[in-house]
Amino acid sequence: MISIIVILVCVGVLLYYNGIKAVSNDNKIIEFEVKEGSRFYSISDELYNKGLIKSEFWYKVYLKLNKISSIKPGVYNLKKSMSVQEIIDTLSNNTIDPTVVNITFKEGYNFYDIINTITTKTNNTEEDIINQLNNDEYINSIIDKYWFITEEIKNDKLYYKLEGYLYPDTYQFKNKDVTVETIFNTLLNQMDKKLSAYKEKIENNDYTIHQVLTLASIIELEGVTEEDRTSIAGVLYNRLNSNMNLGSDVTTYYGSKVRMSERDLSTSELNDDNGYNTRVSTMAGKLPIGPICSPSIESIKASLYPEENDYYFFVSDKNQKTYFTKNINEHNAKIQELKKEGLWYEYN
Repeated sequence: MISIIVILVCVGVLLYYNGIKAVSNDNKIIEFEVKEGSRFYSISDELYNKGLIKSEFWYKVYLKLNKISSIKPGVYNLKKSMSVQEIIDTLSNNTIDPTVVNITFKEGYNFYDIINTITTKTNNTEEDIINQLNNDEYINSIIDKYWFITEEIKNDKLYYKLEGYLYPDTYQFKNKDVTVETIFNTLLNQMDKKLSAYKEKIENNDYTIHQVLTLASIIELEGVTEEDRTSIAGVLYNRLNSNMNLGSDVTTYYGSKVRMSERDLSTSELNDDNGYNTRVSTMAGKLPIGPICSPSIESIKASLYPEENDYYFFVSDKNQKTYFTKNINEHNAKIQELKKEGLWYEYN
């Protein structure tokens, strides 16, 4: 009987110490707000739902054993790599550095959005950003440093050399005086981590990494769900292999430097041969000269592992549901159907 009790106690201790360990090694910053009047016990479900603790039960046991009650309101930077003790110490000591800045670069951002985000969140100007992009010494240094950056980014027709290469995520920087170079390198380091898992596939691909990112950026803006993105990737490859124009609206709008939600394009914009517009005849069977936004890892995976299908067209309704068709007649019929059902997107 005593031996059973000892075993149960040992098992309980092991479960306890495992339950209060860090959830993972993920160092991504997760903003966590403690509202006025909150208590450590009352925030357990939110901590668990955000993936910051392994178990609400063992979290509460830790609180009980250590008689912890003091918590201070505020917005904290927590990580899944923090143990329960580290999280509680942070929340109880109010260890917030007011000079630290968190910057979120969203999936699907193009460089216009990136410039706007950096100038809003830091003391850098648009001129600082453009100067860094046009700094030949810097560009050569990152080509030497990162395996996934090649001479292709030196194409003079590209609007922005690093479009599509800065991985979208939330980052923490020391203060608003952070340099553009530090910001770029931090995002490039994250892209390196994300792409490294697919390095062999990328290096043995028929397309260059620049082209893979270009495809991924189109997929990012054209598709919403992971399933849609792999299907869209299949369509894009089918069209390329058949020497057809991709005919992607998102590339035409990017080439015209107009947001899709802004307005319809003029005839001259639709026919402008700028290297991005995949609707013009000279782009038959070709990709744009570079990425048009920052793709997520899901879109990058879709570009590397496309669905094998026999679709050549797709269209989305105003609810972002995507429909795939095999030929132009089916495609046009689907568009008319969506218009009749009031599901066709119209500009304001």
